[in-house]
Amino acid sequence: MSHRSRQLRVSSLARVEGEGALRVVVEDGRVERAELNIYEPPRFFEAFLRGRAYTEPPDITARICGICPVAYQTSACNALEQVCGVTLDPPLTALRRLLYCGEWISSHTLHIHLLHLPDFLGYPDAIALAADHRELVEHGLAVKKAGNTLLELLGGRAIHPVNVRVGGFYSVPGRADLAPVAEQLRRAQDYAIETASRVAQFEFPDLELDHDLLAATAPDRYAIEDGTVSTSTGLDFPASEFGEHVVEEQVPHSTALHARLDGRSYLTGPLARYSLNSRRLSPVAREVAAAAGLGPQCRNPFRSIVVRAVEVVYAIDEALRLIAGYEPPAHPAAPCAPRPGVGHGISEAPRGLLYHRYEIDDAGSIRAATIIPPTSQNQAAIEDDLRQVVSEHLDLDDAALTTLCERTIRNYDPCISCSAHFLELDVVRR
Repeated sequence: MSHRSRQLRVSSLARVEGEGALRVVVEDGRVERAELNIYEPPRFFEAFLRGRAYTEPPDITARICGICPVAYQTSACNALEQVCGVTLDPPLTALRRLLYCGEWISSHTLHIHLLHLPDFLGYPDAIALAADHRELVEHGLAVKKAGNTLLELLGGRAIHPVNVRVGGFYSVPGRADLAPVAEQLRRAQDYAIETASRVAQFEFPDLELDHDLLAATAPDRYAIEDGTVSTSTGLDFPASEFGEHVVEEQVPHSTALHARLDGRSYLTGPLARYSLNSRRLSPVAREVAAAAGLGPQCRNPFRSIVVRAVEVVYAIDEALRLIAGYEPPAHPAAPCAPRPGVGHGISEAPRGLLYHRYEIDDAGSIRAATIIPPTSQNQAAIEDDLRQVVSEHLDLDDAALTTLCERTIRNYDPCISCSAHFLELDVVRR
C-alpha cells in the first residue's frame, strides 16, 4: 500500500465529549506527528473566578462538566478548606466520599455501556447495540441509575449538584433515607460484577504504555476524594507541591494546554489508579479483578474498560460499606471562615486526578485560580500512543485505520470540554 499523499477525513466521531480533531502525518512510512487539535474556545473559568467569594467555586466549577461535577466540587472544597485551615469531621468526610462513589458509578457505567462497549462488540453506537443486546444495555442503565440516585440524595440533583458547600453540605440525610439506596446498590452490584466478567472476555490489541503514571494514593483506602499525589517512579508529594512537578505548556495545534510531569508526558486515570492502588481495593473488587485477568498493574489502554468495570464494583461495594456505617453528622458543615493564603486540592475524577489551586485575600475574595483537569494532563500521552498505534498498523486501509484511532482515543474517555467529539480526522501519508 502506498503511503504517499493520503488524507483521511472523518466527518464526526461520537461517543466522546467535546470538540476537536486529530491529524496524523506519515513521512516515508514513519509517523512524524499525531496532533490532537482541540479547537473548542477557551471557557475562562479560571478568569471569571477571580473576584468571586471563596464560597462560590464549588457551584461555579461544577458547571465545567456535566459528567463529573462532583470531582470539581470536591477538589475545590479540598483547596479552599486547606487555605481556611478547616478539617472535616469523619462523618462529613465519609459523606463526601459516598457522594463521589455515586459519581464514579454513574460516569464509569455511562462510558462502559454506552460509549465503549460498541467498539468491542462491533456496533456504531449504543442504540444499535441495544437492538441485539438489550439486557446488556438495560443492566448498564440500572447501574447508572443507582449512581444517579446517590447523587440526587446527597447532592440535590444528579447533574451539577447544589447541596455541596465549602466545609461539607447544606443538608445531610438521615439513616432511613439511605436504606432504599442501599437496596438499589445491591442489585446494581450483581450487574456490575457480571459486566466485569463480560468485558474481560473481549479481545484486546497489544499495547503496553511506558509513560509515568500519576494518581492519588492513601494508606488505608483506594483514593477517591483526596490523598497524596504518587507516581509509578516512586515519587510522592502533597497537593501543595503539584505545581513544582506538573507544568502546563501551550502547543500550537490546540487550545487546550498540555501538561508535563518533571518534563515528561504522563498518564492519569483508571490505569494509573489501578496500577498504583490495586492492593487497596476491597476484597470483592480484588476478587473480580483477579477473575478478569488483571494483575497488580495494567498498562494496556485497551483494557481500561476492564479496570473501569472493576472500579464500578469497588465504588458500589464502598458505597454500601459507607451506608452501613453511616451516622448523621452533628452539623451538615464545619465552620469555614476565610483567611488569606493559597490552598491546593486534588481528587480522583473518573478520568483521573483533578487539581485546583486558589489564592484568596483576607476578605475571602479569590485573587487567582488554577484548574488542571485530567484530560488536559493526558493529551500528550494520548498523542504518543496514537503515534505508536498508527506506526504499527500502517498496512491498514483508511477505514480500518480510522476505526483503530477512534478506539484508541475512546480508551481514555476524554472530556475535552473540561480541558472529544472529534469533527475531523486527517491522516496524511507522504
